[in-house]
Amino acid sequence: MHNPTELQKIIEQAIPKLAYPAQPANLYEPIKYIMSLGGKRIRPVMVLMAAELFTDEVTKALDVALAIETFHNFTLVHDDIMDNAPLRRGKQTVHEKWGVNNAILSGDVMMVESNKHLSKVDVNVLKPVLDTFNQTAQGVCEGQQLDMEFETRDDVSIEEYLEMIRLKTAVLLGGAMKLGAIVGGADDKNAALLYEFGENLGVAFQLQDDILDVYGDPEKFGKQVGGDIIANKKTFLHLNAKALINAEETDILLGEHENTSNKVKAVTLLYNNYGIKELANTKMEQYLAKAYQALDDLVIAENRKTNLRELAQQIMVRES
Repeated sequence: MHNPTELQKIIEQAIPKLAYPAQPANLYEPIKYIMSLGGKRIRPVMVLMAAELFTDEVTKALDVALAIETFHNFTLVHDDIMDNAPLRRGKQTVHEKWGVNNAILSGDVMMVESNKHLSKVDVNVLKPVLDTFNQTAQGVCEGQQLDMEFETRDDVSIEEYLEMIRLKTAVLLGGAMKLGAIVGGADDKNAALLYEFGENLGVAFQLQDDILDVYGDPEKFGKQVGGDIIANKKTFLHLNAKALINAEETDILLGEHENTSNKVKAVTLLYNNYGIKELANTKMEQYLAKAYQALDDLVIAENRKTNLRELAQQIMVRES
């Protein structure tokens, strides 16, 4: 069996070989560009890893892996437009480089390209593959819609937030695992358990992201620490604090500060006083436990689960 790094190399070698039409150049060049920007390729690696649990022919799942990676990058192109983001992985975003209208169309074609990859799977598994992919893709769009709506709502509950991150982030990890399992020849029970593993791992990952945004080392985390606080983003930490603090402290949490670093310090102090980091860590550990329980319940030889445990550690062990 391949380890996660070896599977990542398989993906990285396959992406430059993808053939897109030469014309119209402004439609296809953005696709080549966004697909070449790299990243950890976690989602397609999960597809291949799940497939390899049930088959020695890991390349059977390569087209599905490329479909998932193409879809993921499609969502990034459109998310960047919605967020008016200037950079993606340190490079110009597609809409900044080619314009918003071109970016919308290129994203649309990426969804078509994803389906073209999926259509190459064995006809015996084509329907469950398409059903799983469509359910996953629809969930991601629902999550993005909820995330946008939350920006203008003052009554977002903790439960609603957890459902939003499940849809926006976690269902794609779950879907990747289930798709790989289906193509690899897994039975329904094992495919469902792998979905549970991926989805719960995805929620844990996002909760960790919320924590690291406040408590991470910016050099190691790779993002501006305190960005969520400055933006008054309704994260798990923010919502838990809002439910516990008094009116005066609410002004600190939601108020504008002339100096953003002062706001970050003041809100972080609030979080510390109310044990918010500990609440978030506890919730994260609960989802992680669910992920590992699904892995424990998987009906395959224990030694074949080793790489999945290694992948989970790679995803979750980020320096803070």
